[in-house]
Amino acid sequence: MPPRALSTARTRTLFAPLDAGGRADAVTRRLTQAIRLGLLADGERLPAEASLASQLGVSPVTLREALASLRELGLVETRRGRGGGSFVCAPDDHDQARLERPLRLLSLHELQDIGDHRAAVAGAAARLAAQRAIPGDIAALREHAARLGAAATTTERRRADARLHIEVAAAAQSPRLTAGEMELWSEIGDLIWLPMGADQVAAVAAEHRELIDAIEHAEPGLARELAERHVAAETSRLLEFRLGLAG
Repeated sequence: MPPRALSTARTRTLFAPLDAGGRADAVTRRLTQAIRLGLLADGERLPAEASLASQLGVSPVTLREALASLRELGLVETRRGRGGGSFVCAPDDHDQARLERPLRLLSLHELQDIGDHRAAVAGAAARLAAQRAIPGDIAALREHAARLGAAATTTERRRADARLHIEVAAAAQSPRLTAGEMELWSEIGDLIWLPMGADQVAAVAAEHRELIDAIEHAEPGLARELAERHVAAETSRLLEFRLGLAG
């Protein structure tokens, strides 16, 4: 089953207009981020060019230049004819050695600081989601939690995990928190699953289900505590893994 379509809150964040004079590289970065985070699913058709250019606040020429760059990166496939358009090609890009290189460039202090920032954003999003989520939000959260549990590869787990965290922020009805989660996952999301193997998926999925239960039962204090604890555990695993790397 394909992932649930983006809600209005997520669409506003993902396709929000770029700054005045937005260039093709800015469009490329925005859509690359969405694909890598799982906000645009493998095989999903992008909006028509005219519509997407209007949403992003760029000219059709700029959008076509960005789409050409995405095709070169292998992230988009354009099909002609009836039923054609531009379709997402999600990367299966988990390369342990490649991902360890940027991790080596981060000090323990920097990793802890990023973890603290993540915990603050995730905790605030969970608290507000417990106060504001509607039944459709809960259904989306459970869908993505199940997707994580069923994921067969590290890349699929990372994308499902990122999507769930962003969905929590969207359920909080906060475009700023949603954008914050997107930026944080773009910065460090590739690294979070480095220390974790298939044997740890069930435990992470259980933490997610517990958090969703707290949101569904409108328990903001508990939701915040669970979200902060979950991120703290991820940060602790990443710090321990970083300590084990030479250099």
